[in-house]
Amino acid sequence: MNPFVAASERQEGYTHVLLIVTGSVASIKAPLIVEELLKYRNVLVQMVATKASLTFFSPLDVQEAGVNVWTDNDEWSPDYKIGDPILHIELRRWADIVLVAPCSANTIAKIANGLCDNLVTSLMRALAPSTPTYIFPAMNTLMFEHPLTAEHIRILREVIKYNVVGPIGKALACGDVGMGAMTEWRDIVAIVVEKFQLKLKE
Repeated sequence: MNPFVAASERQEGYTHVLLIVTGSVASIKAPLIVEELLKYRNVLVQMVATKASLTFFSPLDVQEAGVNVWTDNDEWSPDYKIGDPILHIELRRWADIVLVAPCSANTIAKIANGLCDNLVTSLMRALAPSTPTYIFPAMNTLMFEHPLTAEHIRILREVIKYNVVGPIGKALACGDVGMGAMTEWRDIVAIVVEKFQLKLKE
């Protein structure tokens, strides 16, 4: 695969949606988010997935729709040399909007504490403040109710100025019932549709 370069991948008149998927069972919804976004005119999607997220869906389900699925393995080529494109920088240059859906407790903690130990967290740290960024937490109820989670989400909202949406209450994959589920995937797509006034393909 040729290196990803934002300048050649961006298309005039298109909305460029970067979907980041992290290690929550709600990652199973990622292909549905992509499929729904691509029903709208002039929308391009790139996906970044953590290793843990790929437990819950197959990249092929997304790649068959023409969407790249980037992972840690794509970040640094063995023959990288100074001046070559850097994936986490090129992806943030490409994006008009960033959706982290789902965002696990682990990734929330990493972002809030400034870690840059994988493609996702390096990309998040490199984002321009002007890039609309939405975080959709998803985790077990007791993980969500842990006092550190509240502090981390406060940092995301008040310090980094991300839009944190959810979680919602429902029966969780682990069998518990309570707060912690990711915002419904159709509502996530609706945020993008409303923000950019997208129109369905005819």
